[in-house]
Amino acid sequence: MTWGAPLLAGIVAAIAVPALIILYFLKLRRRTVEVSTTLLWKKAIQDLQANAPFQRLRKNILLLLQLLILAAAILALAQPRSAQQADGGRRLVLFIDRSASMSAVDNEDGRSRLDLAKQQALEQIDAMAGAELFSDSGGSDQATVIAFDESAEIVAQFTADKAVLRAAVESITPTDAPSNLADAFKLAMANRPKQLVTDAAPVDGEAEVFAAEGLVGGDPFEFHLYSDGRLDGLELVDPEEFDSFEFHAIGDPAAANIGITGVRAERGYENPNEITVYVGIQSTDSQTRVVDVELGVGDSVAAIKTVTLAPAELPAGAPEGTRATPAQSGVVFDLERADGFLCTVTLRTGETMTGDVLRRDNTGWVVVPPARQTSVAVVTNGNFFLTQALSGLPLSRLDTLSPSEFQALRADGRSDRYDVVLLDGWMPPEMAAGEPARGRWLIFNAVPPPPFGVLDEGNTGQTAIIDWARTHPVLRDVVLDGLYMSDSRLVTLPEESTAVVMAQSTRGPAMIELGSAESRAIVVPFELTQSPWPWNVSFVVFLASAVDYLGAESASVVDPSAARRQFEPGQVLTTRLPPGIEGARLVPPEGGSSVNLVAGPDGSVAYGPVRRAGVYTVRWSGEPGPADVSDGGGAARVFAVNLANPAESDLAAAQELSLADRQRSGVSSERGQRVREYWPWLLLLALAIMMLEWWVYNRKVHI
Repeated sequence: MTWGAPLLAGIVAAIAVPALIILYFLKLRRRTVEVSTTLLWKKAIQDLQANAPFQRLRKNILLLLQLLILAAAILALAQPRSAQQADGGRRLVLFIDRSASMSAVDNEDGRSRLDLAKQQALEQIDAMAGAELFSDSGGSDQATVIAFDESAEIVAQFTADKAVLRAAVESITPTDAPSNLADAFKLAMANRPKQLVTDAAPVDGEAEVFAAEGLVGGDPFEFHLYSDGRLDGLELVDPEEFDSFEFHAIGDPAAANIGITGVRAERGYENPNEITVYVGIQSTDSQTRVVDVELGVGDSVAAIKTVTLAPAELPAGAPEGTRATPAQSGVVFDLERADGFLCTVTLRTGETMTGDVLRRDNTGWVVVPPARQTSVAVVTNGNFFLTQALSGLPLSRLDTLSPSEFQALRADGRSDRYDVVLLDGWMPPEMAAGEPARGRWLIFNAVPPPPFGVLDEGNTGQTAIIDWARTHPVLRDVVLDGLYMSDSRLVTLPEESTAVVMAQSTRGPAMIELGSAESRAIVVPFELTQSPWPWNVSFVVFLASAVDYLGAESASVVDPSAARRQFEPGQVLTTRLPPGIEGARLVPPEGGSSVNLVAGPDGSVAYGPVRRAGVYTVRWSGEPGPADVSDGGGAARVFAVNLANPAESDLAAAQELSLADRQRSGVSSERGQRVREYWPWLLLLALAIMMLEWWVYNRKVHI
């Protein structure tokens, strides 16, 4: 048993108890009263004796009861509590991991890891010291609750109110996003109360300078992390020397799981009606596993394939405690359809909890857009190389036009039939004036000026390619080694330019990408006949990649419904709806409430970050796009959000963490025990005795 305020209770007892007893010694001021019998004289004599000083107190039940009342009240004022209670005044930071892996169920009672983490956090809250009565708040513990996955949020600010903290913990729901502790730690440190450093030893007046400049330090924090240890960003977590950090390990280190780590669909380049669906699968089980992979299209099952997964194995000679390397496998489905549709991939493991503890990663979705091929217009006064190279590509349309013919199509509004336009030594008038022209352009032997383009400094003579952006989608499969030009333009970028240099020559940029909201252009400033590039296979590969890249960009502008449909938990779901639509709303998976969306001037809407995997549907009043579906007089667009994260599907719980400063081992879940405060019961006891004293007093009066 410990006492929170024993000194205060002693002072009160030293004053109140003697004062009560002295009251029974006081003499009363008497008045003359006529009585009808001498029997009352005995009572009067007793009163005189009781009020005589230095007389022994006679037995009095009221005095005993009043002393008991005082004793109970003084004991309550001393703040008695259980012996397990630590010193008060702590500042606790409770990190609760709500990422995808925390939805795993790897215990016998059927509760998820997140449920266990919340239970331990509630026990820690119950173990907090409360504030002392008639004292400042420095004697009470305060805590903040931070829930995190890939991002973090404060669900309860620093407070000593346990009811608020408990409600905050209980409100935390699981997500399917990956986990990263760095943002949660930064958020906690940003909310550290600041104080001036006053204990710095002065060295030539340095301590005074520090105080004058406002050098600050924070109160010590007790960090409590409730997680299975499947975390990123640990190397960025660096507590102060005076802070403590405890890792409460949740989950089974031997937990095994099977999950989908990737799902995508591609239409054939030659034949867009041919669809290939790729499914990646991972197993962390130490035993060989056989699973069925089911492919659903709409409400029907299209195919089922059986996959054998090898056991996860430890590397040869690995030390004890090394994590086994998960087994990777996959399956491929082939379909043939021209329309757009939603595919659902499901793992049928047929195993008990020990073989597959996370069900959230057993399903994946992929949205397949309708089949389409790119249409291309070549605007030139005659270029044999361009037309011949493009004729071998699987295009839905390839037209060769003169500048005047193309301008006539633009005037009639018929140029939108082309996804990509190749310009050879010519540009539309607005582009030549520095204004972006709506569309997707591949420009040879011409340079758009600022503000849309770059500066043309004139011909620079012979030059050669020395480097290029090998990660750019257009140049990923292109080799430009040894490519030279006998003459080329000298191109420079204005300071405010957002242009991307795709290739660099000895005299400056040799290939540039320009972009705006509705216009994108890849510019090759030199004349093709001034280099041997047209005779090189890399030229054909470049044309095919550029047309495919710009064609996909065109689809997202001309037909926004063909834009990105695949997202991951933690990302922001964005899309562009057709112009003139009304009442846009998003319907989340699992029967969640719909959310109203506000479209921007260009029809763009955003929602997120999305927290759960599943199928999200955007509905609106208006006409559907080519890849949308009609929905009860309106239109709908479907998006797939997949967990598909190998790290989150590897569920072997960690028992220690390596932070920036040192390793932290998991602590026992029995660490936090409930602190029992006895003062409320003592106050109730005092109140009960007071009621008894009142009853006795009134009973004596009526006797």
